[in-house]
Amino acid sequence: MALHYYCRHCGTKIGTIDRVSIYSEQLGFHHLTEEERLEMISYQPNGDIHVKTICEDCQEALTRNPELHQYEKFIH
Repeated sequence: MALHYYCRHCGTKIGTIDRVSIYSEQLGFHHLTEEERLEMISYQPNGDIHVKTICEDCQEALTRNPELHQYEKFIH
């Protein structure tokens, strides 16, 4: 099982955590609401987990252009 982090805006792969056993508390998932979990975390048939987050480039773009917050994806 591995956790794969992807930017929710541009789709860039941010990183991977390869661990056999890891708890959601260690990752901070317990701080998410049920709705946030459903939106951000997807479980793959092979046991991997994909997590939608935000990369540094997209965060910088949002900081400089706050109007972009209204879009789910602003880079296509």
